[in-house]
Amino acid sequence: MDATLHLSQQPEADALLGRSPLAAMVGMLLDQQVTMEKAFAGPYTIARRMGAEDLDADEIASYDPEAFAALLAEKPAVHRYPGSMAGRVQQLCQYLVAHYGGSASAVWEDAASGRELRRRLEELPGYGKQKAQIFLALLGKQLGVRPEGWREAAGPYGEEGAHRSAADITGPESLAKVRAHKQEMKAAAKAAKAAKTAGPAE
Repeated sequence: MDATLHLSQQPEADALLGRSPLAAMVGMLLDQQVTMEKAFAGPYTIARRMGAEDLDADEIASYDPEAFAALLAEKPAVHRYPGSMAGRVQQLCQYLVAHYGGSASAVWEDAASGRELRRRLEELPGYGKQKAQIFLALLGKQLGVRPEGWREAAGPYGEEGAHRSAADITGPESLAKVRAHKQEMKAAAKAAKAAKTAGPAE
């Protein structure tokens, strides 16, 4: 895997994401309750603090949990919730070691279809349906991983020309469009919740 990504908007962090399947997978895992740029810069920060050029699933899986949490909590913290996210990153790496020989790319290398790949992604610790679909869309749109039916399996995130998620970020302009879309979705969800709480008018 060797691609040019622009998810963190930081050259060194993006270079790592483009060459390391595990870094991209961990960045996607971290992408919640922080900005996308912070989430996807996380793998580079973790690697640097571990004194490594890249992330290694075996090393992270066997790292002392308290020491690993401290590594993520070191200022500036890798995530808003460094302790719980450290646990999730370790669980993800432990799963990869147990099921895929520690190789993140093995999750998709022999996937026969988009549906099978989505199922595999959904089985990863910390990945639900939405995260799996977004990562599947990222793999297809920017990393050249395109098993048959990948767009359909990625749902709305697989659509061509959409600006819905990290899968569509190719630079500052598209990042702004994705951020605007997320804000619209958040506002719509908030309005729907408020309407439901208010109940029918008398």
